[in-house]
Amino acid sequence: MGRFWRTILRLFFKRPRRRPTKRRRQEPRIILDHSAPPPAASAVLRGRCRVIDGDTIEVQKLRIRIAGIDAPELDHPWGQRSKWALVELCKGQNVTVRLRPELSYDRVVGECFLDDGRDLAAELVRSGLALDWPKFSGGKYRHLEPADARRKLWRATARQRGTLPR
Repeated sequence: MGRFWRTILRLFFKRPRRRPTKRRRQEPRIILDHSAPPPAASAVLRGRCRVIDGDTIEVQKLRIRIAGIDAPELDHPWGQRSKWALVELCKGQNVTVRLRPELSYDRVVGECFLDDGRDLAAELVRSGLALDWPKFSGGKYRHLEPADARRKLWRATARQRGTLPR
């Protein structure tokens, strides 16, 4: 039997040796069970937040989508600016989240407020870095949008209409 065939047989029939790896301490993860009902609408979270993107934050290791708005994705135009505007708003403040009984892409949806009572969604829409999504907000933030916001955030507008090209 030639060297080539021995190598082939070794690859297919011999178990590869595993190198011992260091075990890292794993953080507890929150896993959303889709068969279980979402959190009660009266549930309230409070604490410091970590900003994921323009319309997603993390409070107490739970990812929360800010209700009623649509901000551009990080790789879209204005996406990074939207994220950093939210970082500046939340810096050094506690965020209070009133959870809604719905899920959006494995994220809990909630209305988010700062210590001084300002609504995070309203502040982002007012600054022109997010759009009101009438399907989910009922038009609550539409009056706060600057005149050129829908043209500037054209990708978010196209996503809301369902016409975003791939």
